[in-house]
Amino acid sequence: MQAVGLTKQVLSGDRPLTILDEVSFTVEAGESLAIIGSSGSGKSTLLGLLAGLDVPSSGGVLLDGSDLFALDEDGRARLRGAMAGFVFQSFQLLNALNALENVMLPLELRGVADARLRATESLRQVGLSERAQHLPKHLSGGEQQRVALARAFVTQPKILFADEPTGNLDAATGAQVIELMLELNRAHGTTLILVTHDEALARRCGRQLRLEAGRESK
Repeated sequence: MQAVGLTKQVLSGDRPLTILDEVSFTVEAGESLAIIGSSGSGKSTLLGLLAGLDVPSSGGVLLDGSDLFALDEDGRARLRGAMAGFVFQSFQLLNALNALENVMLPLELRGVADARLRATESLRQVGLSERAQHLPKHLSGGEQQRVALARAFVTQPKILFADEPTGNLDAATGAQVIELMLELNRAHGTTLILVTHDEALARRCGRQLRLEAGRESK
């Protein structure tokens, strides 16, 4: 993945506000990159642009050789569906589905025939086989994030985007989730791009990119 001159501006009243300013970098396949910085530095905005969830004011992203913003919204969604997994601070599980069904969902959307078998194995990998039939409301925060990890990795994505994945967890549970995420990442050979304010977590990644006021801090 390559980010080239990524810039994002929005209107604040009648004046443009620059959230990201000419951010460029390359992430090699299988590499892990932590995007760090204080609140308001542009971390989550950058992640959204890298994933094609938002559109830059200028600049571009090359993902697996494709210019992300040469595609329309549907095209970006298809590319994300084929290549990317996501883990969010707020878990983003569907409350009406049990753990197994939440993990099966991205496979079912692709029409995968053995979705239940693959989802069962993915839950086993995160140590939740016995919780497969439980709804999210009956799972702890750490268990919900482990379900989210199982769902993210079940499609065997080439790239995983994680936005403050331990932000809603206590320190001990967060540490366990991070160990699991990094272990799964190594096992699958996935490229990891992680947004965090946690310096200790950032150091676990192969590289760190620090943002200050929307610019890379050297």
